[in-house]
Amino acid sequence: MDVIGVIPARYSSTRFAGKVLADIMGKPMLQHVWERAKQSRMLDDLIIACDNEIILKAAEKFGAKAVMTSKEHTCGTDRISEVVNPLDVKIVINIQGDEPLVHPMMIDSVARALLEDKVLNMATLMKKIEDVQQITDPNVVKVVVDKNNFALYFSRAPIPFLATNAEVDQVNYYKHIGLYGYTKDFLFTYKNLPVSNLEKTEKLEQLRVLAEGYKIKVIETPHDTIGVDTLEDLERVKEQLKKGIN
Repeated sequence: MDVIGVIPARYSSTRFAGKVLADIMGKPMLQHVWERAKQSRMLDDLIIACDNEIILKAAEKFGAKAVMTSKEHTCGTDRISEVVNPLDVKIVINIQGDEPLVHPMMIDSVARALLEDKVLNMATLMKKIEDVQQITDPNVVKVVVDKNNFALYFSRAPIPFLATNAEVDQVNYYKHIGLYGYTKDFLFTYKNLPVSNLEKTEKLEQLRVLAEGYKIKVIETPHDTIGVDTLEDLERVKEQLKKGIN
């Protein structure tokens, strides 16, 4: 296989337990993610990586391929690694189970970038920020890139910082969208990288990659998502879907 998509689905959540099964217009959130990911033209296979029998049964009910993984995993990367370890695959796409507005073209753009450029180890997405309130929102991760669209830094703070008299609307700010693609080899490198001080400070796992000197390709997308961490986020998703947005 060239490309596999894996949706890590954890039942426990500090702020919103069982959120991946939260009802959205008559379907569990995880089903919305899976159905959108299934529309990708680049995926040769799509697997939900569960940590709980409740999620496994729900996934099987709506027709998904799902597997149980160890309950000891502390992050989605470890869960994905367990799933893909025995598989012969080139590229692995990490699709977040709590982003029911994910667009299939997001998946395709990341997969295509990694397949076409053999130098790349890892790729992700960014979306130009249009709502200025998101610039100062610590829950919206920002990213700055170099001239070749490799990540320079990810932060919850407003980056770049306005040190001059420039107005906010004169600077391009980009939201990081946490959909990741890796070569299978690099996935296992990434999994074993030490936690960096930057990661501890910002609570952003991808910073361990930059701290160790590896590069992350960042692809601009016109599509946006809403990560569901709270009941308020869930209501925002419902409103978007009712409007037919995304």
